[in-house]
Amino acid sequence: MTAEAIERVIPPPYGDPDPSPVAAEEGGHPPRKKRKGLKPRHIPQRTCIVTRQTGDKRGLIRLVRTPEGRVEVDPTGKKNGRGAYLTADRAIWERALKGNILGRALKVTINLEDMATLHAHAETLPVSSED
Repeated sequence: MTAEAIERVIPPPYGDPDPSPVAAEEGGHPPRKKRKGLKPRHIPQRTCIVTRQTGDKRGLIRLVRTPEGRVEVDPTGKKNGRGAYLTADRAIWERALKGNILGRALKVTINLEDMATLHAHAETLPVSSED
């Protein structure tokens, strides 16, 4: 049989009759589709222990109970220990320190030295203009 006779008996395959040599070298797979755009980066959300409002992690201040039982401000957000988040507002910090909200969240009794350090840090925070 001639090649023309074979083509009449066996039809050509569907799709591209002449696959590119590059696709054949890569295992015969079609090229991947390009992404339309960059995926937006995930922003971690945290909740303020006083106001119960969620916000991005960088917008809140983390307080941490260290393994030694001390309570410290954690500006990096990476210290080891149990953490709690507060909004950067003096009135909210005063509410957290006045009651036992912070102690309950960190599951610790805050000593006087740590309490004085936290009050000093609260004095550096801006006063809310909402009141």
